[in-house]
Amino acid sequence: MKLYSAAAIVLLSHVAESFVSPTTLSVTSTLSSTAEPLVEVNNDADEQKKQKRQQLKQALLGKIGSPSSNNFISDPLLVDPMTKEPLSLSLKGPILGSNAGVRLTLKSASDSERVFEGRSDSYINLLEPISDDKDEKTSVSTSPILASLLTLTPPPVRSLVANISSNSDLEYIPMRDLFTDPSVSFAYERGWRQGFAAAGFPGADKEFDLAKEYFAPVIDKKRSSGENNVVVDMSCATGLFTRRFTTSGEYDRVIACDYSDSMLTEARRRIRADSDIASSNTQLDLVRCDVAKIPFKSDSIDAFHAGAAMHCWPEIEESLKEIHRVLVPGGRYFASTFLGTYFQNVANLEKTSNGGSDVEPSMQAFQYFPTVEGLRDLLLNAGFDDDKVDVEVIGAACVIIRCEK
Repeated sequence: MKLYSAAAIVLLSHVAESFVSPTTLSVTSTLSSTAEPLVEVNNDADEQKKQKRQQLKQALLGKIGSPSSNNFISDPLLVDPMTKEPLSLSLKGPILGSNAGVRLTLKSASDSERVFEGRSDSYINLLEPISDDKDEKTSVSTSPILASLLTLTPPPVRSLVANISSNSDLEYIPMRDLFTDPSVSFAYERGWRQGFAAAGFPGADKEFDLAKEYFAPVIDKKRSSGENNVVVDMSCATGLFTRRFTTSGEYDRVIACDYSDSMLTEARRRIRADSDIASSNTQLDLVRCDVAKIPFKSDSIDAFHAGAAMHCWPEIEESLKEIHRVLVPGGRYFASTFLGTYFQNVANLEKTSNGGSDVEPSMQAFQYFPTVEGLRDLLLNAGFDDDKVDVEVIGAACVIIRCEK
């Protein structure tokens, strides 16, 4: 039986009532026919709606898998990003007579204080629980305007503003928080990404073909055994590759992840506008998360993609270890990034503005990968075997990475 995520079940509930527009149908609707017959209750419209709501929720929630030993419903892949414990899920919101999204609540199996939320018409937020300690530092990503301004300032000023005292409640990391700026999200597919060609990037279509070709053996193996396959598009940005994975017909489930709220919002807008996604049978979910704390079960992901992303990961070592953890044995990782030489002018400017001293890594604009050997070492330290790691440079400074667990 196919396992469905919370987001998928919510969308199916809309399909079951036929109130949703075709552009929102990103998953199969085969379960809608399994709901129990809807019964009128004393011809009272409000009472009838209430009963229909409960029947639909019970019928649809029951299809995402058997209850655990603790008798709660959970997504087969999603976990608490910190504890890696399963997350129970519940739905709340309009099901009848409305196209509005449904709110999702996900609770840690072992700690009821760790509660996450999301919406079926946007994304599931697994970056941090809503009950997080308010005394902890707040990311500057919550202020996109400040994020964009800080990225343009010299390193000493960044440090002064972002870390003005040990008690500061503001945390700023340039390589991460630049992409929380809505103007960057708007520009990403309107010239920004196309500019990568100068470094040797082959273009989205060609890069997608390379990733699909590399993933094919593990996907074919899953398909031949009758199992569903899963591909993750990490740091998905506006969904440039997410949409290609979803419409290719090769994958049963696609999970698009990003740290940035504005990127995921733009990705959802583009997904809604894509008629090919509306007719696709691929299950598509959007998740906000940190790549250094991936909210997926260990040994659960068949194929993991990160296009032009690794240079924007502040905790690069932990991120690669997390990718290795979540891949199934034999699972594959495909990534593209920049060799550090491409950012040499930026790095020199940072050093000059910092009085000639090297800039603290957390205040750099990007990760500067100096050599292919250095990248290989990062991947080997993450757990990948030497004979299953390939790092290739194409053009001036585009790096293509292929790894198998």
